[in-house]
Amino acid sequence: MTVIRVNHTTRYHFSQPVELGEHRLMIRPRDGHDLRLLEASVGIHPQARLRWSFDTFGNSIARAFFSGSTDELIIETDLLVERYVFDDPLVSIADEAEPYPFRYREDEQVDLAPLMALQHPEDRPAVVEWRTRALPELPPSSLDLLHALGETIHRDFGYSRRETQGTQTPRETLQNGAGTCRDFAFLFMEAARDLGFAARFVTGYLYDPALAGGSEANGGGQETRGGGATHAWAEAFVPGAGWVEFDPTNLIVAGRDLVRVATTRTPEQAQPVSGAFTGPAGVQSRMSVEVEVTREDRQRPAASATGTAPAAASPARATPVAVDGESGEAGEGGEVTRPA
Repeated sequence: MTVIRVNHTTRYHFSQPVELGEHRLMIRPRDGHDLRLLEASVGIHPQARLRWSFDTFGNSIARAFFSGSTDELIIETDLLVERYVFDDPLVSIADEAEPYPFRYREDEQVDLAPLMALQHPEDRPAVVEWRTRALPELPPSSLDLLHALGETIHRDFGYSRRETQGTQTPRETLQNGAGTCRDFAFLFMEAARDLGFAARFVTGYLYDPALAGGSEANGGGQETRGGGATHAWAEAFVPGAGWVEFDPTNLIVAGRDLVRVATTRTPEQAQPVSGAFTGPAGVQSRMSVEVEVTREDRQRPAASATGTAPAAASPARATPVAVDGESGEAGEGGEVTRPA
């Protein structure tokens, strides 16, 4: 069990006062048996009214409503989560995973069909050509095959941080030979889907020991990439084992340092912050993001005799925060978005 704290601040600064439209926030971790949300708070300036709901994927979504005008927007979250994973997930999950090739059960095929369909079928020839060249012989285990796919992306593509909005298509990533964590996650998803797996996009956070001042390295000594910002990876539905996390950027499988916030069918559906504003012609805006992910050393109370788990934290509420802001976009009206 690992306890991780996340502090995430997004600041938008406008050159002139604007009126903020409705904003959609995807900021509350998606908890389950492997991730428990212990504490959560969100601060918004100017003060907003929040309305919580679930999207079509079961992710918690907060819709923020504002009144009046402002020259800044600050969204600050503080999260504390417990993460539960196997000490050696590849070995542990392999006991449950079915061999490849496989066939999902009929009821699973109905449920998983949207997550098995290629988002960019026009890129399939390029993806198949690359995958065939990189993996001329497919491993006989479904888990080993997905791990080999992630290993190939990790080995053959250069990582480059990109703050601009959007995700490269698989063909663009193959042509560029480089990309961000969200580009690698999407390439992994499309290649896995072509092999018959259901796959989905995950947005969240990554604990990086180097940024946190720790001495331990991810994956037995390799450099961790993608920390200090929101992070993205993929999940694939492995027959017999269920949904399993794969982070090709760092070659992580079901890792204890990944904090899941939301899962979606496409990268575009996983924007942490999105919304609109209206203002004078020529108004300019700037955006800055600060993310700090740290581990905490704390002992959890022993479970009761009935084995009842501690309750998860309730949804956060909006409170005003006073922080100096920066941020942005432009025009008489516009959109403010944060890439996953």
